[in-house]
Amino acid sequence: MRIALAQILSGTDPAANLRLVDEYSRRAADAGATLVVFPEATMCRFGVPLGPVAEPVDGPWADGVRRIAADSNITVVAGMFTPSGDGRVKNTLIAAGPGGSAEADAHYDKIHLYDAFGFTESRTVAPGHDPVVITVDGVRVGLTVCYDIRFPALYTELARRGAQLIAVCASWGSGPGKLDQWTLLARARALDSMSYVAAAGQADPGDAHGSTSGAPTGVGGSLVVSPLGEVVASAGSNPQLVVADIDVDRVAEARKSIAVLSNHSDFAQVDKAESVG
Repeated sequence: MRIALAQILSGTDPAANLRLVDEYSRRAADAGATLVVFPEATMCRFGVPLGPVAEPVDGPWADGVRRIAADSNITVVAGMFTPSGDGRVKNTLIAAGPGGSAEADAHYDKIHLYDAFGFTESRTVAPGHDPVVITVDGVRVGLTVCYDIRFPALYTELARRGAQLIAVCASWGSGPGKLDQWTLLARARALDSMSYVAAAGQADPGDAHGSTSGAPTGVGGSLVVSPLGEVVASAGSNPQLVVADIDVDRVAEARKSIAVLSNHSDFAQVDKAESVG
């Protein structure tokens, strides 16, 4: 299977960002990819009010993604924002397949919100609750967003639900050691789940925006990781398309030889330490 990561630099205009989705999807399809993964916040970057740009998953922006997938004959996964009903938005991934493929037409709402490193995503974003797995060209693909990558249990749950490849769409926050953490976490989650990980992040904006808002606006470093934690392909800091071939048979081989998922055992959890003797 050939996949692509579209490391773009989203702005604040959803229409302009949709044109980027069109451009990179066509480039990915021309390169022979059957799946292209865009970052979190593809619709609109962080650091600006998100309520005014949020649309439902059957709204015009998501329909634009579906048209692009159909026109380019490729499955597209991209980050957008949807209304939550409580005055906040949801941090959503829209997935759309060629020919209106029902197996790939889905959406995922980010479960773990980024209330960390001085940023409080939950002020403006409501959490999702349900893991999502889609099918692309016969391959089961799990969907995750950014901060989700710090929670191994979500990745192992997706693997138990059949995911062989797990996409993580991010707009990673900058700071000392953060790019190293992103790379390490992608490799660790691949090993935890014995799956390929396709980690697509926003490019590094430099001083272009977000430098004083504290909002996570990207560091680049998108990468594809094998089930054994090997980096198959990676990007630098600038906007670019990363194309990689993955061998899905390696997933079954890794799960058989290392057997992390099948050897998992439940254990007692103690709320308080006990004194003995």
